[in-house]
Amino acid sequence: MPLLVPPAPAPALLSVLAALSSPTAVLEARTPALRTAEGPLAAEHPLPVHVFEPAAVPGALPQARLTGWRFHIRAGARVAAAGETVLTPDGWVFSRFSEGPFLVSIERALVQAEALPATYQPHLLSVPRLYMLALWLHRVPRAEAATAQPDPDDLLVPLAPAPPGIAAHRVYRMTELARVLSVRLAPPPLAGSPA
Repeated sequence: MPLLVPPAPAPALLSVLAALSSPTAVLEARTPALRTAEGPLAAEHPLPVHVFEPAAVPGALPQARLTGWRFHIRAGARVAAAGETVLTPDGWVFSRFSEGPFLVSIERALVQAEALPATYQPHLLSVPRLYMLALWLHRVPRAEAATAQPDPDDLLVPLAPAPPGIAAHRVYRMTELARVLSVRLAPPPLAGSPA
């Protein structure tokens, strides 16, 4: 089934397009593939980026906080980099260009998601303390991207490289993987207290 990609805020897209048209921004980017790309560059595949926040109550669902939008930067037939934006008090602004293993992994996970029998809304879910990124497939395909929250029927596809013990590109139910992530992110027990 097709994925229903939420529309990116116009200022987020415009900030990435402005950076792409700036020779300084492109040349100073730490993305060799972008600096050496030939031909026109295009921003596509907008994905809202949320930060995973463990549930405050054991057994409850985690929360997700929208922190940015990520666009794939296409150079001809290939994706050369990602363009990222962040939300500031003044609105959406360009943050940086990036490349690396997550870029290829996102492309692969999107293809996986397209083959699923249901329609989902794709998001990226970041777990910074575990250096983890996952494709979050929200079961409400027409949800407002800024306010979307995890649902028990949502799916997560961890991107490569994934933390030890979590299989990259395996499709997990939200409840299954959220429990594992919440345990890993829990503060260690205080000295002298029962574990």
